[in-house]
Amino acid sequence: MNLTDFEALSFDCYGTLIDWEAGISAVLEPWAAANGLQMTNEELLIAYGTQEAQAEAEHPAELYPAILARAIRTLGAQLGVPVTDAVAETFSNSVPNWPAFSDSREALIRLSHHYKLIILSNVDRASFARSNERLGVTFAGILTAQDVGSYKPSPRNFEALLAESDRLGVGQGKLLHVAQSLFHDHLPAQAIGLHTVWINRRHDNPGWGATPEPPASVKPDWTFTSMDALADAVESELA
Repeated sequence: MNLTDFEALSFDCYGTLIDWEAGISAVLEPWAAANGLQMTNEELLIAYGTQEAQAEAEHPAELYPAILARAIRTLGAQLGVPVTDAVAETFSNSVPNWPAFSDSREALIRLSHHYKLIILSNVDRASFARSNERLGVTFAGILTAQDVGSYKPSPRNFEALLAESDRLGVGQGKLLHVAQSLFHDHLPAQAIGLHTVWINRRHDNPGWGATPEPPASVKPDWTFTSMDALADAVESELA
């Protein structure tokens, strides 16, 4: 099996193409400091990630800005510190400010010469549209949690992805899913029969950060530490 055996690549966005941990930390760190919390950034991300995943599982129909507000409020309750309406609103509206990884745009452009590109994201349409301005790429298909009515790792999101792949005329077994999160993406993608590429953005950092640990073992078919490395590998095969 080769990377060039596939016709389309589906991508998780936040954590893979957009640096969601930097965006989350830009709000959590000053909030924690203002309330005297003696926690490292990694500890904050781990505590937050649990709250967001729970909010998504329990409120699948809520739009992502509401999930963000809910998650930071429950994080505050867990840590015993207040979350003002202003902080919750700032956080809920922060997605457009989250930066893209420096290699995302160029790598996507390179990959678009060889594949149809699809987004499968755990946000709402408006938030992704603003992030896509940073990526500067036209995707053949875009699926958000708002479109599906649930959040990854729900199997519903990956069933919708397969339906979108069929709509775009991608051949059976010719879709490859690319993502950072083993919890949100690799485990459910492989459960539905997809091959996967792990963009291990946290390869220099121990632990899971804002992404919960997967509940079962999962082995991606390929692993790269950057989008550039994936694009290099594809071009090397083609050469």
